[in-house]
Parts: sequence; structure tokens; C-alpha cells
Amino acid sequence: MSKLTVKDISVEGKRVFVRVDFNVPLSQDGEVIDDNKIRSSLPTIQYLLERGSRVILASHLGRPKGQVVEELRMNPVAKRLAELLGREVLKSETVIGEEVEKAVDSLPPGGVLLLENLRFEPGEGKNDPEFAAALSRLADIFVNDAFGTAHRAHASNNGIARYIPAVAGLLMERELISLTKSKENPPSPQVAILGGKKVADKIGVIRYFIGQVDSLLVGGAMANTFLKAKGLSIGDSLYEKDKIELAEEILREMETSKAKVILPSDVVIVKELKADSPFKIVKIDQIPDGWSAVDIGPETVDSYKKVIREAKMILWNGPLGAYEFHPFNRGTEEVAKAIAASDAESIVGGGDIVAALEKMGLSQKMTHISTGGGAILDFWEKETLPGLSVIQDIAKSGVK
Repeated sequence: MSKLTVKDISVEGKRVFVRVDFNVPLSQDGEVIDDNKIRSSLPTIQYLLERGSRVILASHLGRPKGQVVEELRMNPVAKRLAELLGREVLKSETVIGEEVEKAVDSLPPGGVLLLENLRFEPGEGKNDPEFAAALSRLADIFVNDAFGTAHRAHASNNGIARYIPAVAGLLMERELISLTKSKENPPSPQVAILGGKKVADKIGVIRYFIGQVDSLLVGGAMANTFLKAKGLSIGDSLYEKDKIELAEEILREMETSKAKVILPSDVVIVKELKADSPFKIVKIDQIPDGWSAVDIGPETVDSYKKVIREAKMILWNGPLGAYEFHPFNRGTEEVAKAIAASDAESIVGGGDIVAALEKMGLSQKMTHISTGGGAILDFWEKETLPGLSVIQDIAKSGVK
């Protein structure tokens, strides 16, 4: 990997500001429902604690948009983190200021302080230099362990690096090793699977994939937009009317692209989308008015499985149907089982598809589950990300 990590520098006794992604779901009672993101950063935190670092953790939670929202305070996260670490985790009531600085000064070696929700502060999202400087005064070293926010140019993952040295955490290191291989040295055949609702969210990555991978499998509601752009009648299926012209343009690009692009050949249709709703399986040119496509059909599943069996690397973002509603999770589940049974390296990212895999009990069968949603798409599409560009390069550091 080309970036310096926390293992490449001396952290003994240092004040270390760690940007983590603890944006976890909370229950109505204010309890952490899913602690996977917290667990993901434990190796970095424990590595620092074992070396007597004074650890200052910072994360966002929800979208408070620069305002204090009581329901989005970090207290439940601090409680769960303390349980996982088996030690006390102090929690500040603010993000910056004299009170926080005093708390850091009194933090003993091996102590942990979790700051209040970063996004309570308007300066965070604006990447305000004064706010970034105030964060930097809390620490000697900046460790970015939040790949899920790496596509954002915020004060806590970008601006702070103007003032103190920046390195990658161990979670960030794992992400970069897997994802860099998917771009720079991928085994062939390489297959990409894209699902979800919107073409608009994935225009750039679609164009990247059709020029990079050997096969691109498209499902979910975003496939409906392409089918409509091909002139097919799709009944009442969800699609993006304002993206038809763009979809037509991308379809033309696909005709001469490197990737073989496979759209659904049959679909599962319903009149009303709800669990166990009556359904039919039809060819894509046979969807009647009043019916909506909600999943890929068995013929499509079989064609996707054939491609998956021959793959050496599989990249997957987005479910292939309305997986929240049984039995319209079948397409996503069948494809997931095929990937789990294959010998291919598999990299999966995006909240919806990761949640689906967790529900199926198949996440452990994937080679790498990314903690990034938008970040993983931007990584594939772009040359660099704001949260990565500021991390020191090994080549420029003199570290061997």
C-alpha cells in the first residue's frame, strides 16, 4: 500500500486524534442496534492503547446539519464502545474548546475520549480552517480510520491534516489494500454487479466499470431505467424519467465498451409491493400496465450465476430487487449464494447490500465487506478522495 499507516510511526505516549465512522443505527430508546462499524475500528484503537497513546476519537452520527440534536448525541456509542473495549471511555459534551482541551490534557496514557457529534458543528461540513485548527490542537497525530467518509472534504478527515501529520488506521489500510487491487491489479475475469434504485447515483461508476471490467450485471430499479431507455414497456415499474436520455447515451457507450453488459431478461412483477404479495414472472417485454418489476427473474439469476462461476474477482454494490420484502429478496439472495460458493475474490460495499448479506448470514463468505457506501463508488470512479489524499505517502515520507 502506498500510504503510511499507524504502524509506520511512533505513537507511544502521543495524543492521537482518530477519525472513526461510528455512524451507527440507534433504537428509539437510544441504544446501538448494530455495532459493526464500532467493531471495525477496534483493531486501530486497541493498537494505540497497547502503546500508551492518549486516544481522542471523533465521529459523526446522523445528519444534524450543524445543529445540536439531543437524539444524536454520542452517549450510546460511548457506552457500547466501553463495553467492547472493556475499559472506561470518557465522553465530552462538545467537540472543541477549553473544556475538551482540559479533558485531553488530563487523559492518562491508554485513556480514551470520545468527542461529541462532529456534525453538531457547522465548521465540520464546511471544512472550516479555524475549526480544523481547533481539532488539531487536541492531538499530535491524525489517524484516519473512517473510509466511509473519505469521499467528503470535511474538517475532521481533510482539513485537520494541514496542521498535524496524517496516517491511515488499520481499518483504512484493509480497505485500501482490497480496493486498490480491484483497480490496479485485478484478476480476470473481473465482474461488477450494480443494483439499487437510481442510475443518477452511479453514472460515474457505470462508465468506469464498462471500461474496466469484463462483465457488468445490472439489477434493481436502476435496471428499469435502462429497459425503458431501450424502448420497452415496463408497466408501472419504478424508473427515473429524467434520466432516460442519459441512459440512452450510456447504452450506446455500452455497445463498444470492454464490458459485456447484462440486463435482466425476465423479472418478478407485482401489483402492490408488500411482503408475500401475489406475483408473476414475465419476460421484460411482457410487463402489463398496473404491474411493477420488483426483482430479477429466475432466467436472469441463472445467467448471472454463469458469469459469477467464471469470475476471478467480483465487485458488488446495491441489491438486485426489493430485498426488504419476502419473496422479492430471492434474486439478491441467489446471487449472494453464488458468490459465496465461488472461488472468486469478492468486494462488497453499500449499506443496503451489506445489510442484506448480514440478514442472510453470508457476509462472512465475502472476501471484503467495505464500510463505505458512497466512498466505495467514488473510489472506483475517481483518482483520489479528499480523506485519502491528505494521508502521507510512503514514497515521500522516507519510511522503508
